[in-house]
Amino acid sequence: MAETVADTRRLITKPQNLNDAYGPPSNFLEIDVSNPQTVGVGRGRFTTYEIRVKTNLPIFKLKESTVRRRYSDFEWLRSELERESKVVVPPLPGKAFLRQLPFRGDDGIFDDNFIEERKQGLEQFINKVAGHPLAQNERCLHMFLQDEIIDKSYTPSKIRH
Repeated sequence: MAETVADTRRLITKPQNLNDAYGPPSNFLEIDVSNPQTVGVGRGRFTTYEIRVKTNLPIFKLKESTVRRRYSDFEWLRSELERESKVVVPPLPGKAFLRQLPFRGDDGIFDDNFIEERKQGLEQFINKVAGHPLAQNERCLHMFLQDEIIDKSYTPSKIRH
């Protein structure tokens, strides 16, 4: 029986130039959740987050966009994706029911530490979702990331590019 010898030769690669090494990546999608702002008073008080998108993916109509979203908008996106797509949607950061109880020693859901933790959780959520190739075809994701106002009465559809 003949012995097989592993081929250990290196693949022939073309030399990398400075543009290849330091130029923009071929495909990128960067999403930052930042700048939380609490608005309103009493029971109408809520926190919004700035969602900034930078991409060169052809499926997105805008290469850069900034919108403001609140937690309930993330809940809407999650339920739409679960209903309309084949994507396994990750969980959102918790709803924080105990933080909404009266007579707490802090600001509850408006406490700076809680807002920062939630912001980080929302950023992880949206990056996981938006990074999924099947989710990128969903109209609801595009509205969430790039439309100033979400049309919650939209007709679910796929994006074609």
